[in-house]
Amino acid sequence: MTAQVTEGRFKRVLGTPSLVLFGLVYMVPLTVFTTYGIVTSLTGGRLVDSYLITLVVMLFTARSYARMSTAMPYAGSAYVYTQQSLGGATGFLVGWVLLLDYLFLPMINYLVVGLYMNEYFPAIPNWVWILVSIAIVTVLNIVGIVSVARTNFVIIAVQAVFVVLFVGFGISTATGNDVDLLAPFVGDGSEAAGQTGVLFNGAAILALSFLGFDSVSTLAEEAKDARRTVPRAIMSVTLGAGLIFILLAYVSQLVFPSNEFDNVDTASTQVIAAAGDWLAVLFVAGYSAGALGSALTSQASVSRILFAMGRDGVLPRPVFGRLSKRFGTPVTAISIVSVVSLLAIVIDLATLSNMISFGALFAFSFVNLSVLVHFYIRKGERSGWAWLNNLVLPVVGVGLTIWLWTSLSPQTFVLGLSWLGVGVVLLLIITRFFTRPTPTLDLEE
Repeated sequence: MTAQVTEGRFKRVLGTPSLVLFGLVYMVPLTVFTTYGIVTSLTGGRLVDSYLITLVVMLFTARSYARMSTAMPYAGSAYVYTQQSLGGATGFLVGWVLLLDYLFLPMINYLVVGLYMNEYFPAIPNWVWILVSIAIVTVLNIVGIVSVARTNFVIIAVQAVFVVLFVGFGISTATGNDVDLLAPFVGDGSEAAGQTGVLFNGAAILALSFLGFDSVSTLAEEAKDARRTVPRAIMSVTLGAGLIFILLAYVSQLVFPSNEFDNVDTASTQVIAAAGDWLAVLFVAGYSAGALGSALTSQASVSRILFAMGRDGVLPRPVFGRLSKRFGTPVTAISIVSVVSLLAIVIDLATLSNMISFGALFAFSFVNLSVLVHFYIRKGERSGWAWLNNLVLPVVGVGLTIWLWTSLSPQTFVLGLSWLGVGVVLLLIITRFFTRPTPTLDLEE
């Protein structure tokens, strides 16, 4: 995996397998256990149902990302798609809100590494593990995307070993306990198990599990034959990860058919222990490696979005819009993300989970709209099956995404809309109250 270094430009070194691995590592196959206790308690033991709902919504949205990545194979993801389809001001606000999940996702990974490592090494405080993780991830990202891609192979291998062992021993344990195979779908008999609305609350939170298919689009300028490889990787990552999540959630609830946990933030340790005490040690190793890998890939993604916004002049170009001549990476943006990630020392898991989902679902809605505007309205592709691809499917995607988005908690909306308000103020300053145009990406560069 080698390439010529071009000054001031990314190096096109990633093929479809590397992009798929990037997306899977970003999503973390074991991310089921990040919010396992929170969503299982919320839904009355119907985590599987919530994952099924989220997967359906995400497949519609992933398809929209795939369509837009063929039309606009540039770093910047939803920010670029909406900017070019719906205008600079809308693109800026979507990019601004998108920063919520991209900035917070590395943070949530550092937080869970600290939580789980502290469970097994209580003498070492959470913040020590967080600082060490941030340092490792920052160095690897600065060195370049090839180092990230190579590390991804190791991280996925560790998690794959755990998944196979857990599913095997989990099914063996469950069948030996004469469990109800339908329990993960119907609930555990608690009050929450009789409510339908909580499934959508849970599905909205689980949107953060699927952040990864969209991260693939941020590597468009580092992908070989981006118009072909990026869409293929986006769809493969979404479906593959969704099926893994559902399988792990189902087996977990067979092994531990309860929503009563000692600590909802680290509830998965009880589940793993129920399948086998020795598996708990392997889980911490695999999960910590997965979280570290997700931090690695998510920091790579957000630094490229910051770079795209800096290149456009939306953020200060001298700070964000430059690549290192030596490494070919946005070193300053990477370093800033690392500093922001220090908040993992003081913030809680539930707040982080909800805020990430708020930013993601907001951006997903506008990417679906971008397909409608770009292909159906502007390009006029309406004949034959085009009306289905360019009108019906994106409209359904918008509706489903908004449905999940409005299922988030009121506190999340207060925080999320406050962040959006800051973005509006910043936009007014940049455009001098819209007396001059919002800076946008020059696609001819």
